[in-house]
Amino acid sequence: LARWLVEEGIVTPSPLPPAGGAGGGPLPASLASSPDTPTPNPSREREGDLADLAEQAARLCKADLVTAMVGEFPELQGVMGGYYARAEGLPDAVADAIRDHYKPVGQGDDVPTAPVTVAVSLADKLDTVFCFFVGVGSPTGSKDPFALRRAALGVLDLIQTHQMRFKFKRVLETTFWAWVDVLVERVAHFDPAFADYRSKLVAEGEDSLSILVKLNSAKGQTSEREYTDALVTRLRLDQASAPLLVMAMSFLSRAADPLDHEVIDFFADRLKVQQREAGVRHDLIDAVFALGGEDDLVRLLARVHALQAFIGSPDGANLLAGYKRAANILKKEDWQPEPQRIPRDGEEDPFAMVDDPDVAAAMRARVEMQNALSYTPEPAEKALIDALDLSGPKAATAVAAEDFAGAMAALASLRSPIDAFFDNVTVNDADPAKRSARLKLLARFRDAVHQVADFAKIEG
Repeated sequence: LARWLVEEGIVTPSPLPPAGGAGGGPLPASLASSPDTPTPNPSREREGDLADLAEQAARLCKADLVTAMVGEFPELQGVMGGYYARAEGLPDAVADAIRDHYKPVGQGDDVPTAPVTVAVSLADKLDTVFCFFVGVGSPTGSKDPFALRRAALGVLDLIQTHQMRFKFKRVLETTFWAWVDVLVERVAHFDPAFADYRSKLVAEGEDSLSILVKLNSAKGQTSEREYTDALVTRLRLDQASAPLLVMAMSFLSRAADPLDHEVIDFFADRLKVQQREAGVRHDLIDAVFALGGEDDLVRLLARVHALQAFIGSPDGANLLAGYKRAANILKKEDWQPEPQRIPRDGEEDPFAMVDDPDVAAAMRARVEMQNALSYTPEPAEKALIDALDLSGPKAATAVAAEDFAGAMAALASLRSPIDAFFDNVTVNDADPAKRSARLKLLARFRDAVHQVADFAKIEG
């Protein structure tokens, strides 16, 4: 995992910020190799020594836990490992990473800056949180015996300090693959019977996941203890190996989308606590998270900070009031959007070449609104339509470019038109065509605002 963070450009050579890349790509085969020597991935030569050093430090960072010195003085974990590594002639970057990979261990603690240390520290904390969620579950109440909340805050500190760009869901998937691969490889390493079984399946094109799926399908409703005994009998496994396989299958059954969301929600809660202490309103974080699909924390916080500045301005406060009024009307009328018309065979979609889906949606809504009106709109109604024609695509383009202040400025131009619309236009007109068109216009206004955040989550 530490190596992958380097190979994906999430952790880069010094200077660290800003780190590039958004995560992705397969897990390196080196994660399943011998624990003694780093095995560079030849397809990723651009990282050079940094990936090798990160892998070497990650393999050795817990070795001092079995020494008598740390056994007697647990507070020296990491510190002694750094001394031992330096005494054995390992590179300084590796020794420093072993010494400092537990950092930051609390509020106010130093956040590592050396690239090797950052890679190992981030990998260690992500691994800790994810694996305890799989095996034990999330902390409940004030109890947190494994310091998962502290580990999560450490991840957030590392990400924000170095502006590291990656998608949490992708990293969680990589952590899952690493564990599955390593567990299967370790069982094969220590158990010749399973190694033979695995070799036959690998020769047939199977991988670690498909092997576990094959074994898991035979489990049925039996308990883990019964199934462990069955594996020992069926595959002639060692008594110590079968539980590892059962553990891997537990990962397989737990590490699915629901668990991803559970872990991401856990980090979101820690982010709210951290940002609240920094003066950021928790409801604004909720408003951005509610849009879904936003698990790049650097981008999320940039959006939250821009939103807080905007909501604190007169334009923002008035736009929020207009949004809530529009949303309440739509809710009261139980307004549902009409199904989007799909172009028929041979019919060209005029927006198919627009790269950004939000921009395309804004343009499509504009054309549909123009085509839908069977009457001459009132001046205030026409003014809101014209304002949305301009600000909707502008806001969408700004969001795509991560110019969140620009997106807010585009939305600010809607303040006067929406106020005038409510003052001068009757939404629930006796004419069904007018009523339908004006509800659709309010929905279009709501959707334009949702490009930045779900204002329904904002208090006030």
